[in-house]
Amino acid sequence: MPENPPRILVVEDVPVVLAVLRMRLEAEGFAVLTARDGVEALEQARATHPDLMLLDLMLPRLSGERVCQELRADPRTRALPIVVLSARVGEAERLRALAAGADAFLSKPYDVRQLIGEIRARLAAGRRVVA
Repeated sequence: MPENPPRILVVEDVPVVLAVLRMRLEAEGFAVLTARDGVEALEQARATHPDLMLLDLMLPRLSGERVCQELRADPRTRALPIVVLSARVGEAERLRALAAGADAFLSKPYDVRQLIGEIRARLAAGRRVVA
């Protein structure tokens, strides 16, 4: 594992999905932080400054869409790359997530290779600033 592996904040309220994501990401050399609801996601992002967030849309206490909006409104977290992983499928959901501030949208079930590729691409590129 690299000395300072990229830190991924995984926000997921289903324990088995969270455990599988953690295992897959750690196997790829990432350090994994977790949050199980939207409020905890905001607290973790602001306190730990992760390199990227994987975010579910359907969360307790605060929706993933609202988490995106809050992170984008905060200068401390505005540049955080956010990849949405959601069971919600369809163009309307994807467009809502992107409008809220997500950088990418992958639907569940996701392809692990595609997810890892997306994470690596976002980490390499950093946050795209949209004017």
